[in-house]
Amino acid sequence: MFAVPPNTVAVPANRAIAHPVRIARELAAARGTWAHRVRYDPDERWFGLLERTEEHEAWLLTWLPGQETELHDHGGATGAFTVVSGKLTERVVHSGSGGRVQVLHSLDTGQSRVFGPNYVHQVHNQGPDPAISIHVYRPVRAPMRVYPEGV
Repeated sequence: MFAVPPNTVAVPANRAIAHPVRIARELAAARGTWAHRVRYDPDERWFGLLERTEEHEAWLLTWLPGQETELHDHGGATGAFTVVSGKLTERVVHSGSGGRVQVLHSLDTGQSRVFGPNYVHQVHNQGPDPAISIHVYRPVRAPMRVYPEGV
């Protein structure tokens, strides 16, 4: 039997096999189940596990203005994130025919991004207001790799 960590929300049976973006959007819409857990940390973005099944993990993240991730991937995981409030910027980095290619995506409340294995990105709150997002990864415990900025 798979143990569910304390302070997580109950997982509907149909969500266990859903695509990560569907799970992220459903969790975003169920704000009453997790809003009491929201925290802001002035030193770094805050994150807390919302749910973990044998199939996926879902995380709640908060971002004060200026907070960001490092450039990273999620190993072999497929995933998605949805902006619940505020605005986030995603920088995607990949190799193109001319070398390194960077693409910026500006995400407002309600918008989502989906990614596959070895997707290299950075998420940043460049706006003036705090932001909240929900991130879902499948499979669970996939290794996250951080990349130096020169990569």
